Amino acid sequence: MVHLQAAPDRNHRAARAAAVITGLCVLILLAFIISMNTGVIRLSPADVARTLFGGGTDQQKLILFDFRLPRIVISLLVGAGFAVSGAILQGVSRNALADPGLLGINAGAGLAVVLYISFFPVKEEAPVFFMPLLALLGAGTAAAMVYLLAYKKEQGISSTRLILIGIAVAAGMGALMLVLTIRLDPKKYQFVAVWLAGSISGTSWKYVTAVLPWMLILLPLVFYKARVLDVLHLGEQVAAGLGVAIERERRRLLAAAVVLAGVCVAVGGGIGFVGLIGPHLARLLVGPKHRYLLPASALTGALMLLAADTLGRWMLQPSEVPTGIVVAVIGAPYFLYLLSKSKA
Repeated sequence: MVHLQAAPDRNHRAARAAAVITGLCVLILLAFIISMNTGVIRLSPADVARTLFGGGTDQQKLILFDFRLPRIVISLLVGAGFAVSGAILQGVSRNALADPGLLGINAGAGLAVVLYISFFPVKEEAPVFFMPLLALLGAGTAAAMVYLLAYKKEQGISSTRLILIGIAVAAGMGALMLVLTIRLDPKKYQFVAVWLAGSISGTSWKYVTAVLPWMLILLPLVFYKARVLDVLHLGEQVAAGLGVAIERERRRLLAAAVVLAGVCVAVGGGIGFVGLIGPHLARLLVGPKHRYLLPASALTGALMLLAADTLGRWMLQPSEVPTGIVVAVIGAPYFLYLLSKSKA
């Protein structure tokens, strides 16, 4: 009787997840179309379609292919990367408040990039492929600090201690970044200030090329580990009883989360809350099973960031509101709501 009831439940979850993922893809497509038509110089849907299929003026081609399309692609990639990173951290730590920003990963990546900008000349081409590596170094250092400080030999990792230590590390690195920005010359200061606010306005196809390989490698690997995340979410004793090498799998998953977040910070700047809100919304839609949760989180994060970037371009034309600020305006109240509901 139990097996007869379980099969329809699984089929229902799979059908619901497929419907949700399809709906998210449709919403992303709509946001994609709206974003291509949003900007200081307006392009009508007919202009966009004509330009995409080889027509259009030189100006329309420049606007669409050199400015808007790479920006849209970066928004989708960064949103998906942050959200999947957050889903991994929430699954591994079994804490609904875990997020790359709260655990100091974003701050570590940002500090490494700011250190480079502070002591070396900023050129448009040179840092594009180098910045992800710097961000990974900083993110990995911050994650290692948080992990070592939160780990206790007899107790393992407490999710509450992990969050608190992560907040402290993020605050310390944020303060150090502030000190570094004070000594910058005006040109570098403007670049760092906009970058830390979470702006992707300066993107080009070079940035897409820098981040895309990481996503193509890591996202399928993380999706493949969905079952491991499900088992880890049950607790260490249950996971050990099922034959999972807990520490090894945890380190691998944390490394994937750190790399995803670090690369996203390198090209998107200090965008927060996507890694927190994306997995939460996805969990409400498809449930806690990571085989559905991870792809739904990626799509939710991509949709969130693309919508926030489009809204930031539209709100105060011809000026722009940095994408990170738009996300923070939405994310901060939601984080406070989650914090009030948390049992931690």
